[in-house]
This record gives sequence, C-alpha cells and structure tokens, in this order.
Amino acid sequence: MVENIKLGNARYVSKAITLGESTMKSDREKASKIMSLLLKERKNTSNNSIRIGISGPPGVGKSTLIESFGMKLIEHGHKVGVLAVDPSSNRSGGSILGDKTRMPRLSVAPEAFIRPSPSRGYLGGVAKGTHAAIHILEAAGYDRILVETVGVGQSEVHVDSMVDLFLLLLPPGGGDELQGIKKGVVELADIIAITKADGELLNAAKNASKEYAGALTLLRPKSDFWQPKTIISSTREPNGLDSLLQCISDFEEKAKNAAGFSVKRESQAVEWMWKMVEEELLYRVKLDEHVKETLPNILSSL
Repeated sequence: MVENIKLGNARYVSKAITLGESTMKSDREKASKIMSLLLKERKNTSNNSIRIGISGPPGVGKSTLIESFGMKLIEHGHKVGVLAVDPSSNRSGGSILGDKTRMPRLSVAPEAFIRPSPSRGYLGGVAKGTHAAIHILEAAGYDRILVETVGVGQSEVHVDSMVDLFLLLLPPGGGDELQGIKKGVVELADIIAITKADGELLNAAKNASKEYAGALTLLRPKSDFWQPKTIISSTREPNGLDSLLQCISDFEEKAKNAAGFSVKRESQAVEWMWKMVEEELLYRVKLDEHVKETLPNILSSL
C-alpha cells in the first residue's frame, strides 16, 4: 500500500486515511504500520508542502473559497489535498454537509484530492485522523494541504497545532460583528480574509478589513517573522483571490527564511505524539475487561 500511496494512487490514499479514522483494532494496527513506514521514508527527503488551516463562521463561504482557491493553486502547478471536516450526525456518526458536493470543479480535477471526514464530536474542529491524513497526502505528492474545519469557536483552535498557516475567513461587516468572533481564534490567525468583497458588499468588506487590521495591532503576534494581515477576497471577480495568493506566498517565503516551518512542525510532532499516547491509553482502558465489569456500577452511582 505504501508504494501505491507514494505513486499518488487516490484509491490507496483514501483507504489509508480510512484506516487512520477507524476505531477497529485491526485497522488501527494497519494504520500505525503504514504511518511508520511513510514517516521513516519522508524523514530523509525534502518537504516543500504548506499546510493551511481554514476556519470561519457558517455562511462565510469556506467551501466556495476553497474550491476557487484550489483551482488557482492547480493553475500555478500545485497538487491540492483538501481535508474537509464536516459536522457529524448524532445518530449515524456520518458527515451532515458533505463538502465534496459543494466543490464540483475541484472534486473532478486530477491534481486535487478531497476527503470529507465527519468530526464525530472530536474537539478542535478537526477529525480524529486529520493529522495522519496530512502526512499521507504529502507522501502522495500533494504540496498544498487545505484543512477546512467545522466552524469557528474556542474548540477550533486545535487545528493550529497541525498546520503551518491559519486562515480565518470572516464576512463583510464590523462593529458588533467584530465582538462576536472569539478572541482565541482571532489570535491564532495568520491571515484574515474578508469574503464576498464584490458588488454592493465591496465597501463593507473594505471597512471590515480596516477594522480587523486595527484589532490585530492590539494582539501579540504568534511569531517573530510574521505580522498577521487582513485582506479582502472574492470568488466572483477574476482577480478576487490574487491578494490571498500573494499573502500566502509572502508568508511561506518569510517562514522558510526564518526556519519557521521546521521549528513549528517539530513542536507539532511532539504534541501529536502525546495526543496519540493519550488516545491509545484511553482506547486500551475502554477495552480492559475489569473496566467493562466495574464501569456499569460506577456509572449507576453517579
């Protein structure tokens, strides 16, 4: 399977990601072996990818922007991997929105891979296997990884622990709307993009951009090499995403010159390791026969 993943075979890429999301013991063991082999081989190879986390409130146009942005990246010669994390059904555990259906052009592009994954209540706005899926996509040759979260809120900040750049999408408007955005999410943003900056909303988007730019000056920057930026964007105008593309390019250049990517990814790897340890311990506790026997009595006494 590893060789097929390295060849970019979408079927095997999808299968490997599914194994990483599974809770079955046999699947977990297979996923662990695959990840060990992939990480071992990639340790001695250069990695020119950039991982971008994308979040924003419902209705801001995340999927629409991701599709247009993804097509632009393909035009620039990149391979795009999209991990679209959907809210989950409480009954079936499956995805509710189905982001792949909202990206019709990108979903059929040979240079793109879109994977909708149900969050299944997993905090942080990402799915259980998102971090592993990022590494699988990179091993398959995708150099632009876009991680769309389920929404925006305090729980969404977990996505920052697995991406290089955090892009926050916000609607045109300001004032009271500015107060409604969770400060913790704004503090994590490397770029704030005001969406739908066209037609009658263009002036509102420009004003919102200025307001958020002012708010960012009051926050401490996440890094020494980058001052968070605010831009306006539009998926309707031919050049509506040029500012976003340039801003990300500037971030990538400064991050690499300052070794920002390598430093952040090293700390992320350590954090991911401990997260896997916690999940494995919890998994084993739940399977323990003694725990299964005593748990009903403990729960009934609560």
